[in-house]
Formats: sequence, C-alpha cells, structure tokens
Amino acid sequence: MTTRVISVAPETDVREVARILLSNRISGAPVVDGAGRVLGMLTEGDLMRRADIGTGDGSEDNRAASPAERAGRFVKSHGLHAQDAMTRPVLSVSEDVDLDEVATLFEAHRIKRAPVVRDGRLVGIVSRANLMHGLVARWRGGAAADQWAIRVAIIQALENIGIRRHSLNVVVANGIAYLWGIAQSGPERESVRVAAETTPGVKRVENHLFVFPPDSPGARGGL
Repeated sequence: MTTRVISVAPETDVREVARILLSNRISGAPVVDGAGRVLGMLTEGDLMRRADIGTGDGSEDNRAASPAERAGRFVKSHGLHAQDAMTRPVLSVSEDVDLDEVATLFEAHRIKRAPVVRDGRLVGIVSRANLMHGLVARWRGGAAADQWAIRVAIIQALENIGIRRHSLNVVVANGIAYLWGIAQSGPERESVRVAAETTPGVKRVENHLFVFPPDSPGARGGL
C-alpha cells in the first residue's frame, strides 16, 4: 500500500479536488473527516459526470428511478463539495489483508483502489498498481517477515533524506528491492536507488522509477 495518502475534506470544492488529482497525477482520493474516518471516495469518474461541464447523464429525470434515487443523482452531479460528488459506501481493507483478497475485492466490485484503515481511520491506500507490484514480487519468490523488515528500513532511509513517498512504492522479495513510481528529478531517482542499495539485507535493486517531468535534468530510465 501507499502510506502517504492524498485525501480531501468533505467540504472541499469539487474544482479544487480536480486540481489536486491533476497536480498529483492520481485518479482518485478518499474523502476524510477531521477524525481521520473515511467517508467516501472521489474519483475522476465522479468528476466527469457533472452538470456544470455538460456531462451529467440526466438520470435525475429518469422516470424509472425512485424520488430518493433521483434526488441523490442530482446532488452527485450538481453539488459543489466533495461530500456531494463522492461515491459511498466505501469498500476498505485492513493492513494485514492478503493480496488475493484485495484482488478479489477489486474484481468483484470493479474498483481501482481501496482505503486501508486501522480502527476505522485512514492509514494508507492500496491501488491496482500496488497490487501488481506485490504480485510480481510474490511470483519472483514471495516475501517473508525479514523482507518486510528490509522494506521498512528502506522507507526509513528515504524519510531520513527527505524523499516524499506519496508517489513511490517499495517491494522487497528474496533480498531484491523493487522501486516503482515517480521521482521529482534525476538526482532524486538515483538517491532512492542508493538508499535501497545501502540498506542491510538488500542484494540487488531493480529501479523502475521514472522522472516526471521526463525532460528534467538528469532524467533517465522508465517503466
């Protein structure tokens, strides 16, 4: 999972949510109250079906829908705040859920991401990309408790040098550290590699990070 989650408050203007999604290159964000409880998910799909940009589906006029359904659809397509446009209820998972269960959840409900909660409060988010990274590592040898400890050590090393982790994912299997995601510059990409290489227990690093924007000085590599 990704532990540094970009979330929005229920009262956030939907136009600000759109800006946040675009600027962070993400397709959805959890809507979280002041106590850290997840109220809903707001995605690109929710924001694309908006009356104010002419893409509302007109379902509020659907005679087959109940009055409550028509009212709810109207709020979702016309409301000005995150809590109006978000999708709910939210399908969330716990920190110790197995990858197979996450894959089943995604497939059964046709979703791309799910909040990770502890005692009802948001602690991370797991996406299809996280899931695929974990599955690749599992297919290449699995991950035991000591591999998890190595991953934690790498993450701590990144935090110590001030690397923002919301766009990075680290998976460790059989002593191999797999680095995925986006670096802000070429030097940052290399610093992540070095931090992983110098972590005790790491035998090899596979650096799949790419630099955004791609014409940054020192940019190289990619997915």
